[in-house]
Amino acid sequence: MIEFEASVFQQAAEDLCKYGKLLYDRDWSPATSSNYSVRLSDQCCALTSSGKHKGELTPEQILVVDWQGKPHTPGKPSAETLLHTQLYERDKNIGAVLHTHSHNAVVLSHIVKDDILVLEGWELLKAFAGQTTHECRMEIPVFDNDQDIERLSGLVEQRMQQHQQGHAYLIRGHGVYTWGRDLAECFRHLEALEHLFGYQLEMKRMALA
Repeated sequence: MIEFEASVFQQAAEDLCKYGKLLYDRDWSPATSSNYSVRLSDQCCALTSSGKHKGELTPEQILVVDWQGKPHTPGKPSAETLLHTQLYERDKNIGAVLHTHSHNAVVLSHIVKDDILVLEGWELLKAFAGQTTHECRMEIPVFDNDQDIERLSGLVEQRMQQHQQGHAYLIRGHGVYTWGRDLAECFRHLEALEHLFGYQLEMKRMALA
């Protein structure tokens, strides 16, 4: 039996609704796309329900799932639940995960070559936890989209075992996953990524002009 504090879950549900509205208003999570979560304990997390409009989330649309994706409160978990729990299970320091479907992330994921997006030399790289200089190279892996989420989460884990865990990854034609110690840090990473993705797209447009 998993254990979590009801008050912690309630706060997490309210926070996820708040960030859902924020992400929707920025046009990073249109309609029912995207999913978000917050760690509740070393056994479970709070997660957005499947198929809910992210600009209109209510606390009743947040549920508790364990690392196997099994729900422990009423509701239907997101189809991509295992992409969240894979991160929580591998790293106890991860406290929140945000997955969005922004224009920049989706378009850029289609034109990245060699399944790796390299971000290098940008001042905004200092927005990521532990990064103190722009003089660095950040590699963001790009995975092919797959309706078999268990298989996809396995590929993500395999990549992280062979390379660094990093701060984010893209799914081709789908969107971006990023994480942090809490929702505030996770959102900071996402906001930085959105601008960095925009820089990369603009550079590609300029190269073709």
